Amino acid sequence: MRVALIHDYLNQYGGAERVLEALHDLFPTAPIYTSIYDPGAMPSACHTWDIRPSWMQRLPAWRRLFRAYVLLYPLAFESIDLSAYDLVISSSSAFAKGVIPRPDAVHLCYCHTPMRFAWRTSDYLAREGFGAARRAALAPVLALLRIWDVVSAQRVDAFIANSRIVAQRIWRYYRREAVVIPPPVDLPPFRETPPGAYFLAGGRLIPYKRLDLAVQACTRLRLPLKIFGDGRDRARLQAIAGPTVEFLGRVSEAERRALFAGCRAFIFPGEEDFGIAPLEAMAAGRPVIAYGAGGALETVVEGLTGRFFHEQTVEALMEAIAATLTERYDARAIRRHAEHFGRETFLERMRLLIEEIVQRGKRPETRDER
Repeated sequence: MRVALIHDYLNQYGGAERVLEALHDLFPTAPIYTSIYDPGAMPSACHTWDIRPSWMQRLPAWRRLFRAYVLLYPLAFESIDLSAYDLVISSSSAFAKGVIPRPDAVHLCYCHTPMRFAWRTSDYLAREGFGAARRAALAPVLALLRIWDVVSAQRVDAFIANSRIVAQRIWRYYRREAVVIPPPVDLPPFRETPPGAYFLAGGRLIPYKRLDLAVQACTRLRLPLKIFGDGRDRARLQAIAGPTVEFLGRVSEAERRALFAGCRAFIFPGEEDFGIAPLEAMAAGRPVIAYGAGGALETVVEGLTGRFFHEQTVEALMEAIAATLTERYDARAIRRHAEHFGRETFLERMRLLIEEIVQRGKRPETRDER
């Protein structure tokens, strides 16, 4: 069976790209089609893959202007020739699911979320700080994208959602049912150690992650906070940070694991569709302080693996951080919880579901594959 993998864009490295890595483990010889590919933004292990970017790779200044080319992505994915493939697996939070396989091929979409900027527009624009003029200019663009998004969703034979909340959105926007399979989490060897003195946050430093809450909360509490990762929001975050906040930039996987193992707790202040980083912290036996919404509700167990704060304010986060200073957590119990989301579990669930879909040749009934 000839297999192709499709991914929105390879110009950043986050949770969606970790899912792609796992899918590539399932099908190591499958080519990966994408809109744009920046090798410098991806781990070196990806450089040996058969990655095939679209004609968008030849657009002027695409590294800087990739968001400005928003209306070209549907055209780019629809132009990909997939006539040679029997099975197409798209990893999509935006455009990748819009490819057009041949009529007798099977198209399976692992959906990280329906297009956030099209369907949750108010939240997205507010977090990006768009003014009234840009909002007005974007309105007709987003209306066109919503129409295309619904139409292209009907080209998918089966949807997989990374969480129950994403499955609900898939039904709301596309009227399609979805199987829930949480994304994979790497589980390095576990060694129980005493918690460190610092709090930890990080990932892609972009506005909707709400890392500004962690920066301001730890600054006001005068508690040490380390932030790993990089992104366009870094300058703003550094401008509001006090002397107890340290920005580490991009770190290696080994450094990342050491940071998780050495922290007092991991702070997760944004609303994510799933969120792999909290589970990486739990894999190291560390509790998570999370905003009580989105995917965190499916991974964090209050009192066992961490605690929630329920208002996205600096004051609410400060209260939660202060509470953890006197709380005790069982690191081994936290690790056992994380093991339910391990990479091998993900691969086995995906393998079984793909076999079922290919053999049955029809859309499966909705169920939760946890």
